[in-house]
Amino acid sequence: MHLDVQDLRNFYYRTRLGRAAQKAVRDQVVNLWPNADGQTVVGFGFAAPVLRPYLAGATRVIGLMPGPQGVMPWPVGMPNVSVLCEENLWPLQTGQADRLVVLHGLETSENPSRLLDECSRVLAPHGRALFIVPNRSGMWARRDVTPFGYGRPYSIGQLESQLKHHGFQPERHVAALFQPPIGTRFWLRTGPFWERSGRRVSSAWAGGVLLVEVTKEVYGRPKGIMERAKRPLRILEGIAQPEAKPV
Repeated sequence: MHLDVQDLRNFYYRTRLGRAAQKAVRDQVVNLWPNADGQTVVGFGFAAPVLRPYLAGATRVIGLMPGPQGVMPWPVGMPNVSVLCEENLWPLQTGQADRLVVLHGLETSENPSRLLDECSRVLAPHGRALFIVPNRSGMWARRDVTPFGYGRPYSIGQLESQLKHHGFQPERHVAALFQPPIGTRFWLRTGPFWERSGRRVSSAWAGGVLLVEVTKEVYGRPKGIMERAKRPLRILEGIAQPEAKPV
């Protein structure tokens, strides 16, 4: 079940803990994808908090928000790029997305298999996708005071197995949100320290969220198959051809 867009907006933009979480996750996204100049960047779910760095350089940025969640205009003070859509039927052409970010979309989906099929459809053959989900073993998945406490949390093995089943090839994985999901002044002030320390100790296991980068498997045609197919069949070679008899 998707969370309400108002609750997501209030958490990320109106609470200190949400703004800290936004920065921690966005920093890891930018580390993986420093820029997307000249590309089409698509976000699904509630990906707005991590898409802003790409607004300046990307050819276009599109924020897809599922119907059960609701939609909000974004970004503030700029032309709107957010779109309300059906979860498994996106208003995008096949292969249109060069970069795809799924945040608060997979773990809350009522039909994750069909959602991943739609992700595969819109991702370009050369494109990359980034799935951001709650870490099953992390602290953030165990508390429902944040959006990461809802839906189905994943382990690295579970997520990568599901992605492979739908034609994605995992390339890299990292984690974020090593700081506790506590909004008191001490934990917020020391948050950057916990994020730096956590990334040095573990890139996947201790963080509150997992980020898995994938490419789409594209099966090429075996070399030479077209040349062989263009040659006519020679099954009857060597057999004498019938001759027409004069009438």
